[in-house]
Order: sequence, then C-alpha cells, then structure tokens
Amino acid sequence: MTSYEAAGVDIEAGERAVALMKDKVARSRRPEVVDDASGFAGLFDASALLKYERPLLATSTDGVGTKVMIAQRYGKHDTIGIDLVGMVLDDLVVCGAEPLFMTDYIACGKVVPERVAEIVGGIAEGCRLAGAALVGGETAEHPGAMGPDEYDLAGAGTGVVEASAMLGPDRVREGDVVLGLASSGVHSNGYSLVRHVVREAGLSLEAELPELGRPLGEELLEPTRIYSLDCLALARTVEVHAYAHITGGGVEGNLARSLPGHLDALLDRSSWTPPAIFSVLAGHGRIEQKDMDRTFNLGVGMAAIVAPEAADEAVRLLTERGVPAWVLGEVVSGSGQARYR
Repeated sequence: MTSYEAAGVDIEAGERAVALMKDKVARSRRPEVVDDASGFAGLFDASALLKYERPLLATSTDGVGTKVMIAQRYGKHDTIGIDLVGMVLDDLVVCGAEPLFMTDYIACGKVVPERVAEIVGGIAEGCRLAGAALVGGETAEHPGAMGPDEYDLAGAGTGVVEASAMLGPDRVREGDVVLGLASSGVHSNGYSLVRHVVREAGLSLEAELPELGRPLGEELLEPTRIYSLDCLALARTVEVHAYAHITGGGVEGNLARSLPGHLDALLDRSSWTPPAIFSVLAGHGRIEQKDMDRTFNLGVGMAAIVAPEAADEAVRLLTERGVPAWVLGEVVSGSGQARYR
C-alpha cells in the first residue's frame, strides 16, 4: 500500500500552515476585500473603481531570486516576504498606480507550518506597508524536486491608476530634477553575485564584519524598502513626472526606462554614499565599478523625476516620511540614457 504521505506530501501540515498564517494575513485587509467562503479565490469589490473617470488596471509579477538561498542558509524566514512585495508592488507605483491586492505562491520541498507562516507573515506585512491586501495564495509541496529545507516564492499584484494621471517618459521634460530615494540595502537583486562573493571569499553569514556592525547574514537579509505609499503621497503633493524602481540593471539601466528618447538623466555620483555592504562586496569580490553599477542599486532604491520647482518640497516631504532623499541629477538633452557626470 502507498499514499500521498508516503510520496512526501503532508496534507495535515499544509492545513496547519494555513491556520497559523490566518491572523497575519488579516492584518493586510482592505475594506474592499470580500470573503469567499470556499477559499478558492480572492475577491475584491470592483465598485471601488467607480470613483475613477477612466481607471487603468496595472499588474506585475516577480519573485525574490536567489536571496531565498541566503534566508534558508541563515535560518531567517520572516522578512523574505517583504522583499517579494517590494519587487512586485513597487513596480506598480512607477506608473502612478495604487496597489490594491496581491496573491502569492510558495513552493517547498517539505511544508513546515511554522516556516510557511513566517514567510506568509512577511508577505502580509509587506502588503500592509504598501497599502494593499493579500487576498490569496498557494503553498505547494514538491518532494523530490526540492530538498526539505528549500523553498521559492513568487507573487502577482494588481493596482489602479487614473488614465489622465499616469506617470512615465512622456511627462519628462528637459530641466527636470532626478531625486534618489535611499534603499535599505541590497534589496533583492544581484544575489547570485552576492553568493559567489561569499563563497569565493570564504565569508561566514554569522561573521560580524566591522564595516557592518552586525552579522553579514542579517545585513544581506535586510528587507526591501517599500516605497508605494511614499511615492503615491509625493505624487499627490508635488509635480512628479516619472518614477524608476531600481532593481536588476542598477540605477542607469532602470532610470533609462523612464526617459524619452531625446533626453538623458545626468547623475552625480558624489551626491550620496552607498551603504557599507556594497564596498564590502566590491572589496571581497574584487568587483569592478561597472559591474557594481549594473548589478546593484548601490543605495538608490527608487528614483523620482520631478519638476525643478518641486525638488526641495519633494525632498522635504520624503524625509518627513522617513525616506532619505536627495538631488541625484538632472534631465538634459540626449538620447534616452541615464549616465554619470
């Protein structure tokens, strides 16, 4: 006789994981969420969109890449979900969309209820920080395909923006000011290179490097800063023309996506000091500056392009909201590139 459990799938563990995560998910609830007694679907009251003249739905999907391998190795699982939300919902806000709701998918070699609840708790906390609801998800056990301590996660989010208020390259003008919004650290990009440096340099995740003041693992697992509510507040207050979420490809690669073909963003590298983790990685890995530039955010997690007369007020508002910001550069005539002076 054989069974699903004998094949490596523990149905009871999955049910216990769901029970443990319920209270955490509830913290992200929005008034528009409608309960589905069957639990097969997440429901959101679309009548909330009636206040828009021409609502455009925005959607995004992503994961957190190999940062999950650092979390697994270090044994810390309660913040990786925040990283997932940052990767998904902060993409939505680039066009000016308000994040509404999100769903998640977790695949693991073995369902450990407490670990799954920690992961989902992080996703729910990230959704709360972004002003969105976590309306559903799925946890799948993949014995044989993944080790018992291995897992991966992905998510999808939906937002809405008024068509006339959509931000982007067509709004950008010569003379606009580029603002840098500080990252909380490495965020969720470049971890294949991070792990290569850690392995080749023989670094321990438990080691407290003097430059960091805390264990390397803690630094590398610092959760992604969630910018959604701050960017929405900024756009309501001052004249914002475009945003750029600084992920894989670095500042230059991502900022160029928010520029029209006849303008450049001229950036001042001396306007900020990257967090110490980046010099640690560059030093131990002997990574050239060009590779650092195109792999990591280097301390700039989001960029905002604003009207020149709005720059000072924008920096003040972001600072008051707890997001360090500064003038990173300016928009000049060019060919659609972001480049350093």
